[in-house]
Amino acid sequence: MTIEVNDSNFEQVVLKSDKPVLVDFWAEWCGPCRMIGPLVEELSDDYNGRAVFVKVDVDSSPGVASKFGIRNIPTILFFKNGEVADKQVGAVPKSNLEAKLTPLL
Repeated sequence: MTIEVNDSNFEQVVLKSDKPVLVDFWAEWCGPCRMIGPLVEELSDDYNGRAVFVKVDVDSSPGVASKFGIRNIPTILFFKNGEVADKQVGAVPKSNLEAKLTPLL
C-alpha cells in the first residue's frame, strides 16, 4: 500500500523512517505517471514490511518537490536513513525500480 504524503508530513513519514522509502513524485495530469503508478503499487505489495512506499502530488505539495529539485515527473527518489540514496526519472520497467530498491534493504 502506498501512502500519500505532502509538505506537512514528508519529514515524519520519509526522512524519519527506519526502513528504505521509495517516493513517487507525480501529478494527475501526467501520462507517464499513470503508467508507473501501478508498478509502485505492485512493489509496495512485494516489499510489504521491508520498505515504505509513498506518493507526492507535485501540484499539491510544491515545497517538497522544490526541496528535492524535482523538475520532471515521474521522478522516484529512494531514501535510506533520511538521505537520497538513488533516483529514477521517467517511466521505466518494474525491474529497474527493483534493482535500485533491493540494495537498500
